[in-house]
Amino acid sequence: WYRGRELGPSDVQSRMHYPLLNPDPIPLLSVTPLPPFSRCTVPRLKRSVVGCLPVLYWLPRYSIWDYGMPDLISGISVGIMHLPQGMAYALLASLPPVFGLYTSLYPALVYFFFGTSRHISIGTFAVLSIMVGSVTERLAPDRNFLVMLNGTNLTEVNITARDSYRVQVAAATTVLGGLIQVVLGLVKFGFVGTYLSEPLVRAYTTAAAAHAVVAVIAQLFGLSTTRFSGPLSLVYTLVEVCSKLPQTHLPTLAVSGVSMVFLIAAKEINSAISARLPVPIPVELITIVAATVISSYTYLNGNYTISVVGEIPSGLAAPRLPDASLFKEVMGDAFALAIVGYAISISLGKTFALKHGYKVDSNQELVALGLSNAVGGFFQCYAVCSSMSRSLIQESTGGKTQMAGMASAVIVLVTVLKLGPLFQELPKAVLAAIVFVNLKGMFKQYYDIITLWRSSKVDLVVWLVTWVSTLLFNLDMGLGASITFAVLTVIFRTQLPKYSVLGHVPGTELYLDMETHREVREVPGITIFHSSATVYFANADLYLEALKGKQKPGVFSVEEAAGHWKEPGGGDGDKEESLGDDQRDWCGRENGTVFVMPTTPRTPDDQCSWEYLKGSKDPDCATLGAMSELQDGDTTTLGSSSEDTLSRELDKVSLGSLGKWTWDIHSIILDLSTANFIDTVAIKTMRNIFHDFGEIDVTVYMAGCQMSVVEQLELGGFFSESITKGRLFATVHDAVLHCLGHQGTSTPSYEYSLVRDVHVYSSIEDTIWKTVYCFEQMNHVCKYVIAGDAVQHQTLRTLTEV
Repeated sequence: WYRGRELGPSDVQSRMHYPLLNPDPIPLLSVTPLPPFSRCTVPRLKRSVVGCLPVLYWLPRYSIWDYGMPDLISGISVGIMHLPQGMAYALLASLPPVFGLYTSLYPALVYFFFGTSRHISIGTFAVLSIMVGSVTERLAPDRNFLVMLNGTNLTEVNITARDSYRVQVAAATTVLGGLIQVVLGLVKFGFVGTYLSEPLVRAYTTAAAAHAVVAVIAQLFGLSTTRFSGPLSLVYTLVEVCSKLPQTHLPTLAVSGVSMVFLIAAKEINSAISARLPVPIPVELITIVAATVISSYTYLNGNYTISVVGEIPSGLAAPRLPDASLFKEVMGDAFALAIVGYAISISLGKTFALKHGYKVDSNQELVALGLSNAVGGFFQCYAVCSSMSRSLIQESTGGKTQMAGMASAVIVLVTVLKLGPLFQELPKAVLAAIVFVNLKGMFKQYYDIITLWRSSKVDLVVWLVTWVSTLLFNLDMGLGASITFAVLTVIFRTQLPKYSVLGHVPGTELYLDMETHREVREVPGITIFHSSATVYFANADLYLEALKGKQKPGVFSVEEAAGHWKEPGGGDGDKEESLGDDQRDWCGRENGTVFVMPTTPRTPDDQCSWEYLKGSKDPDCATLGAMSELQDGDTTTLGSSSEDTLSRELDKVSLGSLGKWTWDIHSIILDLSTANFIDTVAIKTMRNIFHDFGEIDVTVYMAGCQMSVVEQLELGGFFSESITKGRLFATVHDAVLHCLGHQGTSTPSYEYSLVRDVHVYSSIEDTIWKTVYCFEQMNHVCKYVIAGDAVQHQTLRTLTEV
């Protein structure tokens, strides 16, 4: 019944402990053994295949009548958005626009088969495009592709060779990032995204928006600038742009200005009347179509030297193996892309899943996103994730399933095959304007500063550190610095938790902080100590000090006394006067206080001898003895040349010799319900607590330990003959009842739901928690959790009634 062992007669508690219990034993519940994990069955194989390929689950159940038309409308709307965003965000990645269209096609098809979210739109995204652009610019800068002009000493950039190599760099980074995501998903590491908190992600995307603005600002002004990489690259780029502002190309600036004004005005109108429209107006598509038509008929490139998109090949590119030699150079960037892309996608996916009542598998999402990137990299795509704007459109236009993503991919496919060459005369300044306007939502995230200032100062600091580090250290290094700082804030908060003493809420089984709740009452003779965080090596010493500090007043601080005696005084007369005052104070203090007395006057060089008195109220009744053998009423004298030496000498003395031995309390209960693990340092600290307080006849108990913590205590050798498992209790209330019963104190009146006619199987060997199934005469099944051998001193209470 427990770990495969049947219960014997010795496991049955005597009825004398529970007069209300039924003496007739009840047969144990039979448990059918689980089949071995190695056994392969058809249902298990089917679940495994469906788990890896979710399309096999939902596609056979797809209803064309219910979902067909909404998914089609939603897919067309999202597909229309893919076109301008794909070409525009390719500029951020420093790639030709056609590769943005490829990136909007292949990954969406792969996600259709492996994804579990019904509403996110996989494709290009500004943040990832910027991150890819930083890699391509670093490994393929313009200066590496300079060629001499025929017959002159002038040089120009070989754009064809540069773009070809940048595509290889982007594809290699994407494939490696996708493989990292697949591996993390297969090893069930989907929770890695939880380390990226919402303030961190929002600050990171806000800083990435600033990088995007600086990256496209040269296109808006028609400037030719160098994109720097590495730390402070944003500052260097911005300085160069500002220095070249006098060289602004006015026709390009005019095109940018007109496009931005039109986009902003149209989007505002679209938002105002969106409630009355079946689908949003495709403002971006209208903009690029109008700009392409105007550019073609007015020859903006030839007449005004306005830079245009250029040749867009029709048809699909053949798959190509990535350059594996680049993997070692882009490893860090690929990992950053994998983590950021997954964090953005899973946050959006879970938001929509919660809204529409379905479940998103975080590990499967990691695999699906990884396969989308890995497969897409073979077709010269760059890193993808879900887009907030497109996902909102897909959800708001009525999209129901992943079929909407397939419809949007078909729109992109038709454009790549037939319509691509029509956009060759599209000015790049229009694409830059689209990027700039689409970043408006990210710039609104600066309002987070005000919100976090009111709600959480720690999250505000995380937000600011993430934003500053991402701006200064670039996107990859900034992400690492941000995660490191966020983890450090967690460590600091667990290292400095809140310690409190709990009191009982009358009429209930609740125990709350006595400092913050007025209605709680102190349990006589018991200190219930609670920590808000797990006890581990970083805060174990603080836990011990806080426990000592939370004890009742009346223990005279040795350091406090030493500081009092070390105050500047006069000669022996002053000493005698002070001594008389303190003697009167001692008489008013409780028995068992440690007193510190100077035996010689303080010399100018701070030399002094100190006498430690422990015992009765009257210090004159004490005798000298060794510090390690101090008994009640003993004193000892140590030489100390400084306050530091005094502190070191005091540290050598145990709690039993320095503390108070006639205590107002007889028991201490350590509430460990917040602890989810315990390490060897904390185990040693707990052992010292039991030993030190045991010296002064105070019994220490533990309550609320999880099973994993109990197992770690066993492995750490915590239990012994002096510290038995009878010191562990399921709840604080159980421990309090035992303490009161053990001391012969009358138990407070609590209202319990006692069970009639119940037989309990308990006292299982080497077990702390015992789950006992009982049967009531009314055929109600009740569940009890009972702790240790001390169960005989407790009152049974119902925890769950089924």
